[in-house]
Amino acid sequence: MQRTLIWDLPTRLFHWTLASSFALAWLTSEGDRWRSIHVFLGYLMLGLVVFRLIWGFTGSHFSRFSSFWFGPKEALDYLKQVTTRHAPRHVGHNPTGSLAIYILLVMSVAVGLTGVVTLGGDEQQGITAGWLSFAQVQTLKQLHELGAIAMLLVVAGHITGVVVESVLHKENLARAMVSGFKMAEAGTPKATAHPWVAVLLLLTMLGFGGWWFYYAIDKNIDNQAWHIKLETGVGEEPHVKFVGKQLPDNKLWRDECGSCHAVFYPALLPERSWQKMMAEQDQHFGSDLGLDGATTAEVLQFMVDNSADKHLTEAAFKIEQSVPKAHTPLRITETPYWVEKHREIAAADWANPLVLSKSNCAACHSDADDGSFEDGAMHIPKAPAKVASAASQP
Repeated sequence: MQRTLIWDLPTRLFHWTLASSFALAWLTSEGDRWRSIHVFLGYLMLGLVVFRLIWGFTGSHFSRFSSFWFGPKEALDYLKQVTTRHAPRHVGHNPTGSLAIYILLVMSVAVGLTGVVTLGGDEQQGITAGWLSFAQVQTLKQLHELGAIAMLLVVAGHITGVVVESVLHKENLARAMVSGFKMAEAGTPKATAHPWVAVLLLLTMLGFGGWWFYYAIDKNIDNQAWHIKLETGVGEEPHVKFVGKQLPDNKLWRDECGSCHAVFYPALLPERSWQKMMAEQDQHFGSDLGLDGATTAEVLQFMVDNSADKHLTEAAFKIEQSVPKAHTPLRITETPYWVEKHREIAAADWANPLVLSKSNCAACHSDADDGSFEDGAMHIPKAPAKVASAASQP
């Protein structure tokens, strides 16, 4: 027996990077705050799997799929041998461990791809934004979450197997995956370190990370909030969001509606509300819109195509679900979902000179103009110091 290099450097780098990426992705799976990191890790895992598939045919002997191509029966037989403590030692991957590796590779792809599509429908962000609506993607989202749980169980089984075999054969398999060396018989195929492949893989990952966090992520502070901060010393926290496909827009709709008040994206009311509003445009909250036929048709079509019924966003889905079918609200603030979401906002916040009106969505939602209304883009501004001081006096 002699100390032999079994695991080349690219294989070890892949192994520990994939493991840490999955662990961090699990820890960052809840909430908007960590979404950009969570999505980055998902893309990274997909890229790592692509590399491993290539390396499985071009890497060193024990990194190639041909060296650990075992069937389910062989994996089950080996597991039985482990329970009787008569399992033979394998220099490379054993049959049961090999099965876990293939399962994890497949599950990494499945969880990663369902995550990418879920992001596109759930948040209308990323490369699949617009493919599916919020409602359509909910089943896929559940599959993504269940897949991640199943993957965690497989990982736990894999780690258990590593511990059991380490004890059974009196060798530290985890340490071997760090150093690359194991004790092997003379004549055992030796791995080539392939340091330059590992360096290229590392540089690719670092380059992708740099591109992601300094280019693909929009770090611009909302202009209105920035001006408020300059003038009053208060304002929104910068909202970091992944730049993906934006919701549909229409210049004529924006010009006509925005000429009198802030534009309210059609996804905030059901289709029947917009139809009624345009049919009664001569009684539009005390005003006559006076739109000609062509303008009315184009604006109404845009509203219908992007109404709450289409479930383009989470807010749209929940607004549409909350409104009784027999009710046709003409005010967004009359929808049950809006009322419920704003129930706990204090009167002092509504009286804030930076807010003042329930129709001033942009005061608290930096993405109101886009129509997405993400939770991570919501921040109730503090009143200017002078106003806050006056309000605190008896």
